[in-house]
Amino acid sequence: MARYVEIHPDNPQERLINKVVDHIRSGAVIAFPTDSGYAIGTKLGHKDGLDRIRNIRKVGEKHHFTMLCHDFAQLGQFVIVDNAQFRLIKTLTPGPYTFILKGTKDVPRMTLNKKKNTIGVRIPDHRITQALVGSLGEPILSSTLILPGEEEPMTEGWQVNEAIGHALDIVIEGPVGVDGATTVVDMSEGFAEVMREGAGDTSLFE
Repeated sequence: MARYVEIHPDNPQERLINKVVDHIRSGAVIAFPTDSGYAIGTKLGHKDGLDRIRNIRKVGEKHHFTMLCHDFAQLGQFVIVDNAQFRLIKTLTPGPYTFILKGTKDVPRMTLNKKKNTIGVRIPDHRITQALVGSLGEPILSSTLILPGEEEPMTEGWQVNEAIGHALDIVIEGPVGVDGATTVVDMSEGFAEVMREGAGDTSLFE
């Protein structure tokens, strides 16, 4: 079973954050709260972790994973953005948006969508998630924790632990955003196309 960790939502304890980050660096797969429900994540470029997340979510190789980034400077290292995209993403982050973009050479190939060489990126507005990514010093490779057959992400740590704790290394307890999954915007072809309407306002893309 997973290790169950309670982290303060407003003042994440540095000791606990660093302990979780040590496990991520060692290849752990964790479930953690974000501003858009729970997510599952692992170290960038970790094949075993990637395969475990695919198995939990029951998704194939076309599934877009998301890199959770600490800030825009970090995001810009891993995806290709033009000036217009830069301005739009800057306006909407941090917040409940996932952007699909072409990956740079710094993104492990196993992580990219095999057909389009794309990856999801986002900057969450959530203290625990930000503390994890900040301590790690690189993005967390993640996927929204929507179980097979469900349409909305999980929102309670204890329920995550009961449902899939056997398949995880760590479950972090903490509050999540109340408006559901992120709005997903594909910008990989040079224009913005809303692929999933979620917590983020879509009026800018209409």
